[in-house]
Amino acid sequence: MTPDQVRSIQDSFTKVAPISEQAAALFYGRLFEIAPEVKPLFRGDMNEQGRKLMATLAVVVNGLGNITSILPAASALAKRHVDYGVKASHYEPVGAALIWTLQRGLGEQWTPELEAAWSAAYALLSQFMIDEAYGRSAAAE
Repeated sequence: MTPDQVRSIQDSFTKVAPISEQAAALFYGRLFEIAPEVKPLFRGDMNEQGRKLMATLAVVVNGLGNITSILPAASALAKRHVDYGVKASHYEPVGAALIWTLQRGLGEQWTPELEAAWSAAYALLSQFMIDEAYGRSAAAE
């Protein structure tokens, strides 16, 4: 990721943060639509889950300028997700739901360049998390 991509992700997230509750609801609605098999993994209060999602995204987005600073937390999160039943294959629909949500949340401010930046960030972090949680062989699954 380039510094410009990091900046554009951070700038765009400041526009999504004020609608975080709606964004989280959009995200989970879309995720359960495209990957209904993950819905049983969510047993708690979905409003609370949405707050956790948005708080985690905020930490990640703010840490993108110094990515190594967020890798320990990303590793721990990935390993916890294994205990919840998350599989490596679930990361793809999560990324799709995230991009879809951002596109709707940002409307006309969403551009192909912004999509490329968010996609690059998600690809980098999701692959790191998959590797941490399941080992490098999970990429082949």
